[in-house]
This record gives sequence, structure tokens and C-alpha cells, in this order.
Amino acid sequence: MSYRAFFGLKSKPFAADLPLDAILKTEDLQEVQQRILYTIDLGAIALVTGEVGAGKSTALRWVCGGLHPSRYKPLWVTATSGSILEVYRQLLSELDIQTASSSRAILTGLIRTQILNLVQSKKQQPVLVIDEASLLRLDVFAELHTLTQFEGDSKPYLPIILAGQNNLADNLLYRSAVPLASRIVARRHLQEVNREGMARYLAHHLSIAGLKHSPFDEQCGSRGSCWPGTRSWRGWPLRRRQRLP
Repeated sequence: MSYRAFFGLKSKPFAADLPLDAILKTEDLQEVQQRILYTIDLGAIALVTGEVGAGKSTALRWVCGGLHPSRYKPLWVTATSGSILEVYRQLLSELDIQTASSSRAILTGLIRTQILNLVQSKKQQPVLVIDEASLLRLDVFAELHTLTQFEGDSKPYLPIILAGQNNLADNLLYRSAVPLASRIVARRHLQEVNREGMARYLAHHLSIAGLKHSPFDEQCGSRGSCWPGTRSWRGWPLRRRQRLP
């Protein structure tokens, strides 16, 4: 028997592609939004850090999804451990520009031209979002801030949102990253979810999926595991699985 039919679920209860209006609006989520909007207004840089699974990417998606498309243009880059050229190429792709050049001068020139076109001609505010920024190499931090410099560093045309794991803040303490770190005007660290937060999360997602009563008993979450077939589930008709330590 399908677990959805057994519990009367209308959809998958923990899907990653939830509509924006179905995302649980926690206090952390709203504080991230406030800091990002403040950063965008100043044209500066914001830093969002957190434990694995704390909801950093979800927070970014929710905030960017709330920006009016006629006024803002989020430019989403997923960081890698490659050189600054990888960041440039991803950014150019977001700007709908294709090039085979490997010249930093040419790539930055194309980026600047398109950013100026968005701001001055289309009257849109570009917002560079770099997710998984903790993967960036130190030499990338040393150069990344140059993308924000327009007209003698007097025009804040390109605000940047950096999001990553805890070591991202540590990487910004290196001397080579000081020019970038000095532009950070807002920070938010997302803590790991506690038991109360997890209970709220489960109730919210099960409600969206059409389940009125939770299948979990009070022991669920005490050890961070609720595998189907264990005592933490009520009547789940699947084979027993080993409980995580």
C-alpha cells in the first residue's frame, strides 16, 4: 500500500519544491529577509551562515521570490571550489550572455556593461546571490568585491548576498578577504532546528499535504529519527528499518 494512500495524503509531505506561499514563515526567515532588503537598499553585502540543513537556501529562495520582478533581478550563483572565472561564467549565464573567453578583463567588462544596462536602461536592481559561498577559494574572496565597483566605487549598483556554512565567516577574516568583508553591512546566522521548531515544521508540512493528525508520537524527534516501521510511527505499513543513532 502506498504511504500516501494509507495516511490520506494529497501530496508528498516534505517536497523540496514548495511554492513560496507554502514555506513556513519562521522568525529566522523573516530576519533574513529584513537584513537582505536592508543590504539591497544600501547596495552593500550581506552574510547568511548556518548549519547544514538550517534552511539557508530556502530563506534565499523565499526572499528573492518576494522581490518584484519588474524592479529587481536576482542573479543566482551556486559557488564551487573553482577559480573566479567560474563565478564570472555563472553570473554571465544569469545575465543571458554566452562567451567562450577566458580573459578576466573581457568577462568583467561584459558583466559591468550588462549591470549598467539593467540599472540605467531597464531600471532594474540586480542582486547577486552566491549560495554555498563557503566553498569559494580565498583568492576568489580577494577579487569578488571588484564586481561592485562602478564609477570610482561611488555607485552601489550590485549588492551581494553570501550564504554558506559556518566556515564562511572564518574565511572572511583572512587578510585577502578584508576588502570584501569591509562591505558587509548585515549578518544572520541560522541555528540548527530544536525540538520545538521541528515539531512546528512537521505539523506545517503534514498540514500542507492534507494530513489532519500527525502520525508521530511524543518520542519522535527525541533522537532525531522517525523511520517508517519504528515505534515512532503509528501503523506505518512498511518493513522495519534500523533507527539512526
